[in-house]
Amino acid sequence: MDLTVTIVIQGLAFFAVAWLVMRFGWPHIIGAIEERQKKIAEGLAAANKGQKDLDEAKVRAQDIIKEARDKAVQIVDQAGKRSNEIVEDAKSTASTEGQRLLGQARESIVLESTRAREGLRQEVGALAVSGAARLLGREIDAKTHADLLDKLAAEIARG
Repeated sequence: MDLTVTIVIQGLAFFAVAWLVMRFGWPHIIGAIEERQKKIAEGLAAANKGQKDLDEAKVRAQDIIKEARDKAVQIVDQAGKRSNEIVEDAKSTASTEGQRLLGQARESIVLESTRAREGLRQEVGALAVSGAARLLGREIDAKTHADLLDKLAAEIARG
């Protein structure tokens, strides 16, 4: 056989196989490639959306953290103010209570000193009456009178 006939037969066989592949195999291959491209595009879109959502979540998280810190600072400030108010109230209450107790103590001292004076007056009066009765019951003698006055003074001094 001739070389030309071989080349022509091989060419016809090549085109026949190429036509069969393009007619029956090519649509399946193209469909699979397009499906794969579609899946890759969807995956990339989902990744981009996920990255966008992640960035938004980071921003929201930073905002929430900032708000929480601000609120914590406010709470600490309020607690400090409240503790100062409580301390001032306690000082005021303690001062008022101290003044009240001091007033009661002074009243008690005045009352006790008044009672003591009254008691002393009664004792001095009783001693004076007793001394006068002794003086009048004995002879009126200067020496006896002086002795009785000394005894009366000693009794008063002893209490």
